[in-house]
Amino acid sequence: MASVIISPCSSSLTAISRAKNNDIVCKFNAHANILASCFVKALLFDCDGVLVDTEKDGHRISFNDTFAEMELGVTWDVDLYGELLKIGGGKERMTAYFNKTKWPEKAPKSEEERKDFIASLHKRKTELFMVLIEKKLLPLRPGVAKLIDQAFAKGVKVAVCSTSNEKAVSAIVSFLLGPERAEKIQIFAGDVVPRKKPDPAIYILAASTLEVKPSSCVVVEDSAIGLAAAKAAGMKCIVTKSGYTADEDFLNADAVFDCIGDPPEERFDLAFCESLLEKQYVN
Repeated sequence: MASVIISPCSSSLTAISRAKNNDIVCKFNAHANILASCFVKALLFDCDGVLVDTEKDGHRISFNDTFAEMELGVTWDVDLYGELLKIGGGKERMTAYFNKTKWPEKAPKSEEERKDFIASLHKRKTELFMVLIEKKLLPLRPGVAKLIDQAFAKGVKVAVCSTSNEKAVSAIVSFLLGPERAEKIQIFAGDVVPRKKPDPAIYILAASTLEVKPSSCVVVEDSAIGLAAAKAAGMKCIVTKSGYTADEDFLNADAVFDCIGDPPEERFDLAFCESLLEKQYVN
């Protein structure tokens, strides 16, 4: 009868080989996961000052026209409105201004009635603002459409996260970006969250709704309060300075530019956004 000799070393070598293979597979999977994490899953834009430089010749004019229609005797000049922009939200802005100065004679006296009064002013202001947008009197900022198209081409989700009224934001997206882009863009705006920027609530809501991790999102903002909201949500944030925000403190931003830009004057693209996420995984 033939004898079979089993070397004790052979089983040990097999075990070592399997362990090495498992280690290689684990390292490969870990590397693959890191690479997957480097891809942007969602691109989140602020609206005013990012998609369109709306504040000075859009919202401010619409506020003043509303005040004039109501004969309130109030006018917000360019410098004053720049200070008021530190307050997120149009209704909040008007309330803070009237509390600090004085309420118009036509305003009601009780707090609850004043809320309704502010809401009615803001509704009319939004109507006037939408006329400006529908007439396309305020153009998109350079590079916005390009960056959004790059995101769509790579399957990246796109959303607009703004403290402005939802109807106003929708009008900007629909009329200036066009219906084909608009139907793919999710909008989070106005009173969709109880606390506005610099609170991160709107960005946290966007990530949750889009079913993406905050760490895989890149935000494009133009203001210090927007930057603070994005960073507090755990997201990368690129600042594109606007007319009113050029001198604000953006030390905490991941990158700062004057605009997104179109070729041949392009400042950054989707590949640059992805490079920001890659840095999270470099020791």
